[in-house]
Amino acid sequence: MSYNAPSDSAALASARPKPPEKAGTWKDFIAVTKPGIIRSNLIAAFAGFWMASRWEIDFGLMIMTLLGTMLVMASSCVFNNYFDRDLDVKMERTRNRSLPTGRLTPKVVLWYAIILGVAGLSVLFLFSGVLAGIFGIVGMFVYVVAYTIWLKRTSTWSTSVGAISGAMPPVIGYVAVTQTVDMGAFLLFALLFLWQPPHFWALGIRRVEEYRVAGFQLLPVVKGVKRTKFQMIPYIALLVPLPILMYAYGYAGKFFLVVSLLLSLSWLYLAFKGLRAKDDEAWSKKVFLFSINYLMVSMIVLVLNTLS
Repeated sequence: MSYNAPSDSAALASARPKPPEKAGTWKDFIAVTKPGIIRSNLIAAFAGFWMASRWEIDFGLMIMTLLGTMLVMASSCVFNNYFDRDLDVKMERTRNRSLPTGRLTPKVVLWYAIILGVAGLSVLFLFSGVLAGIFGIVGMFVYVVAYTIWLKRTSTWSTSVGAISGAMPPVIGYVAVTQTVDMGAFLLFALLFLWQPPHFWALGIRRVEEYRVAGFQLLPVVKGVKRTKFQMIPYIALLVPLPILMYAYGYAGKFFLVVSLLLSLSWLYLAFKGLRAKDDEAWSKKVFLFSINYLMVSMIVLVLNTLS
């Protein structure tokens, strides 16, 4: 795969979004919260809550915890859109978002992020407990400050550090029930933390030239695709023992053990297979889609097979 494509880079850099035909609508306010990210993380938060509850569900607590988590995640994503607006205009995938096109103004988006964040943290502290609120703050700080403002522009460590924030939702759901940090919280954190870098790097390989033009210090941009493929393997390999540990500690049953173990081994196989792949774009697309299904299936099976 070639990395020297000046004509493509110039085309991407020179492309500009069309002037907005009208002001932002409610759809734009929803879009800047990144609903896809919220949906997958809410499933993870729900799985964490359910695993801790062991089928004895306090539905009022569950609803407020999911609401608070959703608002905190939405706030973080809106902040991300606000601070990345100068970079989003350079990428084909993001240049038609609400901020780059001018459908929403930076001032409106900033206040929107602040209001969502205050509301979300208030709900968590008031209804889900101090620990849930603290983990909500940690998730926001890491995603907005450490990842978006700092590392995304300066270091290849951005993806790994940013994964801390993505691992917070299931932990928030879990500690809302237990009001303590124990092995269950650590295992949930590990599952989501280890899943994220190989998931995002697969996307990075697919769109490496866009990220290069935008100035993101992403691993495949700085170190190359081959190095990225090798670095994905340890993260995926460390996912393999997690279902075994969750079963051994009594957090999930045999069905989760078998399904999650097979999924982890299959992903690891795909990762090793990628070392010899001739078409990096096709391979990375397959891995990216597999990673999405991996998380969705794992969380669903964990809910269904949580031990009472």
